[in-house]
Amino acid sequence: MAVAGFAQVSDLVTHRVWGWAAAAGYTLAAFLASGAVPRPAARAAAVAGAVVAPLVGLVVTGLGQSEVAVIERSGRLLAATGSPYVTAPSAVGDFNPYLPGMALFGLLPGDPRWWLGGVFVASLGAAGLRSPGLLLACPLVALPLAVGGVDLPVAGLMCLGLALAGRGRPGGAGLALGAAAALKWTAWPALPVALALVAVRQGGRPALRCAGVGLGTGTAVVLPFALTDPAGFFRNVVAFPFGLTATDSPAGSPLPGRLLAEHVPGGTVIALALLTVGALLTGASLAVRPPGTLRAAAGRLALGLGLATALMPATRFGYLVYPLLLAALAHGAARRDPEVTGRPVERTLAR
Repeated sequence: MAVAGFAQVSDLVTHRVWGWAAAAGYTLAAFLASGAVPRPAARAAAVAGAVVAPLVGLVVTGLGQSEVAVIERSGRLLAATGSPYVTAPSAVGDFNPYLPGMALFGLLPGDPRWWLGGVFVASLGAAGLRSPGLLLACPLVALPLAVGGVDLPVAGLMCLGLALAGRGRPGGAGLALGAAAALKWTAWPALPVALALVAVRQGGRPALRCAGVGLGTGTAVVLPFALTDPAGFFRNVVAFPFGLTATDSPAGSPLPGRLLAEHVPGGTVIALALLTVGALLTGASLAVRPPGTLRAAAGRLALGLGLATALMPATRFGYLVYPLLLAALAHGAARRDPEVTGRPVERTLAR
C-alpha cells in the first residue's frame, strides 16, 4: 500500500507514525467494503486509522509538524509582547509565516491541532460538502489533520464562504472569508471570486456588503500588526514564504516554482512573475466571464490556487489540499443551479 511505503521512506517521525496507522485503517476499510458491511462502517474505519488514531497518539506523545510549534510560539509571543512576530528573525524557528489570526489557535488550551481540526470539520459541515467522511479519509486531508493541519481551517472557511455566497448570504460569506483571510494569504484570492458570484446572482449592493464584511474582518485583524511592526511583518509573512530571505523556508516540495528558484539563474523572480501572470489571468477571467454558480466559482478558485501552488518558490505538496477541497465543493454543488451571467438571479435561494 502506498501509505505504508510512505511510512518507510519518510525521514519525519510524525509522517511515519501516520503512515503505519493510516495503512492499518485503509486495509481494514478495504476489507470491510469487500464484504456485506455497510459503507459508512468502512469509511469510519478509514477515518479512525488515518485521522483519529495517529492524531491522538501524536498529541499524547507531544509530536507534531513544525507548524504546531510555530502556532504555539506565536500565541505565547502575542500574549507576552502584543505581537506574534519576531522583528528580526534569523533561524527557521524564528519565522512565523502566518497572518495574525493564526496565533489565536496558540492561545487556546491544549494542542492547536484540536482547534484547527475542529474549525475545519465544522466549516465542511456548514458548507454542506457531500461525503465528508471520504474527504477526511483522503490522505491529502488526513495527514495534515494528524500532524499539523494549519491549512485545513483556512480551506474549510474558504469553502464555507463560497457556499454561503452561493446561497445568497453575502454577509455570512464575507464573515467566513474574512476569518480565513486573517489566517493565511492563501485565503485572499477567494474574496474576489465570491464577490463575482454574489454580483452575478444578486447584484452590486449585496456584493458590496460581502466585500465590506470580508475586507473589514480580515483587515481589522491584520492591519494593526502590519502597522505596529511593518519590517517584522514583512519579513515573516511576505519575504519568508516567497523565498526572499537568506533563511530558506522548509516548504521545498519539488514543484515547478521551487525547481525554478533552485536551478535557474533568477528563477525566483521568474517564478514570481509567472505567479503574477497567473493571478492577473484569473482576475481577468472573473471580469470577462464571472461565475454564475457555486460550481463555477469553486472550480475557478481551485484552478487558480492549483496554479499558485505549482508556481510559488516556497511550496509544499500539502498546499494541494486547497484545490482538492474546492474541487469537491464544485463537484457537490447542486446540478439544478443554472449558470447565470450578466445579471442577478431573481429567485429564492436555498438557505
